Amino acid sequence: MASQKNVTWHKVLSNKNKLPEGRVQTVTAGHQGICLTHFEGKFSALDNRCPHQGGPLGEGSIENGMLRCPWHGWDFHPCTGLPPGGYDDGITTFEVKEENDAIYVGIPEESEHEETISDLMIQTMINWGVDTAFGMVGHSNLGVADAMRRQEIQGELKYFGVRHEGAAAFAASGYAKLTGKPAVCFGIAGPGATNMYTGMWDAKVDRAPLIAISGQVNTQVVGTGAFQEVDLVKAFNTVAEFNHAVHLNSNHSELMSLAIKHALIKRDVSHLTFPDEVAFTKKRKNAKPQTPENRITPFNISPPKEMIEKATSMILSSKRPVIIVGHGARFNMDSIITYAKKLNCPVITTFKGKGLIADDHELGCGVLGRSGTPIASWFMNESDLLIVFGASFSNHTGITPKKPLIQVDFDPMALSKFHKVDAALWGEISETLEVLKQKTYDKTNTMDQRTEIEERWKLWKEEKLSRLKDSSSKGLSSIAVFNAMNKVTPDNAVIAVDVGNNTYSFGRYFEPKNQSILMSGYLGSIGFALPAAMGAWAAQGHERPIWSVSGDGGLGQYLAEITTLVKYNMNIKHIVLNNSELGKISKEQRAAELDVWQTSLKNPSFAQFAKNCGALGIRVENPDDLIPAMEKVRDHNGPALLEVVTDVGLI
Repeated sequence: MASQKNVTWHKVLSNKNKLPEGRVQTVTAGHQGICLTHFEGKFSALDNRCPHQGGPLGEGSIENGMLRCPWHGWDFHPCTGLPPGGYDDGITTFEVKEENDAIYVGIPEESEHEETISDLMIQTMINWGVDTAFGMVGHSNLGVADAMRRQEIQGELKYFGVRHEGAAAFAASGYAKLTGKPAVCFGIAGPGATNMYTGMWDAKVDRAPLIAISGQVNTQVVGTGAFQEVDLVKAFNTVAEFNHAVHLNSNHSELMSLAIKHALIKRDVSHLTFPDEVAFTKKRKNAKPQTPENRITPFNISPPKEMIEKATSMILSSKRPVIIVGHGARFNMDSIITYAKKLNCPVITTFKGKGLIADDHELGCGVLGRSGTPIASWFMNESDLLIVFGASFSNHTGITPKKPLIQVDFDPMALSKFHKVDAALWGEISETLEVLKQKTYDKTNTMDQRTEIEERWKLWKEEKLSRLKDSSSKGLSSIAVFNAMNKVTPDNAVIAVDVGNNTYSFGRYFEPKNQSILMSGYLGSIGFALPAAMGAWAAQGHERPIWSVSGDGGLGQYLAEITTLVKYNMNIKHIVLNNSELGKISKEQRAAELDVWQTSLKNPSFAQFAKNCGALGIRVENPDDLIPAMEKVRDHNGPALLEVVTDVGLI
């Protein structure tokens, strides 16, 4: 029997008749799991954990007068908790009383919580400003989860429980792409951790800081092939720049500090895995959580002098320069646009940089490359100098190497990555811009290309109006969907997009104003949009409208996350183009002169699915209904989904 000193009584059964004679049941008294038994007319309370393997005794049964463990069949007396034969592995029992047909269990007063290694490391994480996590709680990460719970209670952490760990990683990636700050994705050992792998790669290749935290089996069974044992450090060795297991004798606060420091400075992925017993171990007596004070150097790196001189000479001799901006320039656009005005030059974006300058800006020329506009490619081809900020020269973007090139990037390995660049400026964009302005201020002699920009936009808008007239009995055109979004989407929205034909059409036809666009750039992972919108909502959902766009194939990947939107009342508006086909893959099969094979989809009514989850769901099949339905989705206070039936051929 547990000590009766300072006992707290907990009602565990409102009506004793609910537990018949000869039955057992699991109940909870405070934090104590109880196996409540009814045997020979007496109610008894035993610790619910079998002393051998931790089996839940309340899920067992009374056989031949003995309580049998459901995991390995060991017997205990249902009232005393003693095993037969006088063994010393009996079960702790607790006092029971009956009042008005209710059953109460007396539990010794809980001692004050002693901080664990998990508490120390999660507090360090919070101190570094990492305050948002997405994940799934499970049996091998409970110690870390409990530390997160305490921070959430104190208002220091926002935690979102998702339906799939892959969505957690994409949400953390979307959060980082929008803010430049890391968020956490969180999973258990084995499959929970490996489910995060794709989203971790998405963040890595798009240079977004991310912290992955995983549970792990007990250290003592690592290497034995235990249940859900995966060598996660080895598994994540290629994706995580900082990748370590937490040990009992680790410098715990330093380990977390270094994980976050790597993520921030290298704009990469960090992973920490917690063996179960380590997560629950009490921290060392004098161990203190760290802070970032004096741990991060300023990032205002200036380019080497010789490269600055070369770039200056190129700019001063240019007549038709063009500025190209990629996703890496997203936090410096005010300075870049100011400089573009001095040079009288067009500003083009990569696809990942879509929206960094408004399409209706006097210098804006839209997106370059496969998902872009003829305006952007025309000005690149007519230029005599390309000044490139924060772009990686991927083949998808198509920045030509045949023009004189100035490239600015914080990562020296990104400079001249695919081919030679005439002036490679290694430095932060803001610092580099300031130096270039000082060197070239009021010394340039460039043509004013604004009139040409206006003429080119006029030609492209006439072409888009012509395409807008295309119709089909199978469904609406993609351009009709994005033309409606041009009219309805709030100017300051964040829009997460997926991959596929829907996204190519978005690149061509959506006309950004002051929206921020998030996408799975280099990885190009289907299913990115909805989870990334969850990350954007966690970051800025109380300040900006959050939208997402996908095809039916992409939404199908994480369809269950609509319940997550409803659970947390995430005010996200999702537009799904439903053509019952993986249209981009069909197109690629035809281009390869192959038969179209296994690209058709059998879809539910996505609108009805959203309704079943508790969100607003609307389905549109008629062009006249599109804008009114989209406005209704926009104005709805809560998560909403607009399903548009489209023709796969009208992209």
